[in-house]
Amino acid sequence: MVQEYAGDQPQGFKNEIENVAIVGAGGQSGKFIVEEMLKNGKHKITAITRAGSTSKMPEGVHVKKVDYDDQSSLVEALSGQDALVITMGVTAPPGQQTKVIEAAAAAGVPWIIPNEFAGDGLNEEVGRDIFTGPPHKNVRDHIEKLGKSSWVGVACGFWYEYSLGGGPYRYGFDFKNRTVTFFDDGTTRINTSTWPQTGRSVANLLGLKVLPEDGNDKSPCLADFRNKFVYVSSFTINQKEMFDSVLRVTGASPNDWKVTHVPVKEYYREGVEQFQGGNRAGFAKLVYSRMFFPDLAGNFGATKGLDNDKLGLPEEDLDEFTKAAVRLAESGYFDS
Repeated sequence: MVQEYAGDQPQGFKNEIENVAIVGAGGQSGKFIVEEMLKNGKHKITAITRAGSTSKMPEGVHVKKVDYDDQSSLVEALSGQDALVITMGVTAPPGQQTKVIEAAAAAGVPWIIPNEFAGDGLNEEVGRDIFTGPPHKNVRDHIEKLGKSSWVGVACGFWYEYSLGGGPYRYGFDFKNRTVTFFDDGTTRINTSTWPQTGRSVANLLGLKVLPEDGNDKSPCLADFRNKFVYVSSFTINQKEMFDSVLRVTGASPNDWKVTHVPVKEYYREGVEQFQGGNRAGFAKLVYSRMFFPDLAGNFGATKGLDNDKLGLPEEDLDEFTKAAVRLAESGYFDS
């Protein structure tokens, strides 16, 4: 693709993202994206919600209620938007994201961040191993085939608070029973991001100018990431380092916990068998354990590099977010 410059665009060209629509604005990650975008103060935010939704949005967020089975209502809600951010939970109806993407194309929305907040989506081998790679690629390909929008994938790894506090099938920690399961020797490093850092990543990405001003402008711009992934991370960390943080913030000693080691590839195979047998816990086991293989599957910072500096992302305090994970676990947040 020939490099475009803002200075060469027709009169009236807007070299910024002003209007942003968000699907799932009140959800687990969506609320942090909204919060950080409001802090930036660069965007007019529209939350796309189901008719009948009772989600409360923060002041400054416009709400458009839609019928996902009526494309005209989606197109109307997305008209005039510069970007669309999609965050949907696992319980979202099949095909709902496709409906939104097709409506965005019909409305002429130029930028889409699809519902893919995970690892390196370009690692096709890992994508096949965890079963989510092909459907995610289909979504990205569909956006390109429609020819109206460009996509940017957010590779942020697993959410740290969710994965540390969310039970033994994620990062291996069971806070109620004080047990931890290490994959192999517990020293394989992965990239992981906090919810606020994920929100900042999206807000700061969409806060970039769209195009460089001219050939001398080397500052980051949104077009640098057109139909690519942006790679961000809070921590590059292993399970033993997570455990050390847990001990620091809880005041416990290693003797207060039962530590088990399992071969990661064996654990992954067990997860696949359970998932294929209809056990949903197997899916969590296979997805998480695959990222701890020794092939750097979960450490995209080592294989691709990170874009934290380009987006102006801050360094974060590990123990602060370990405390947050412990509070969530002890409050029963993950029990439902």
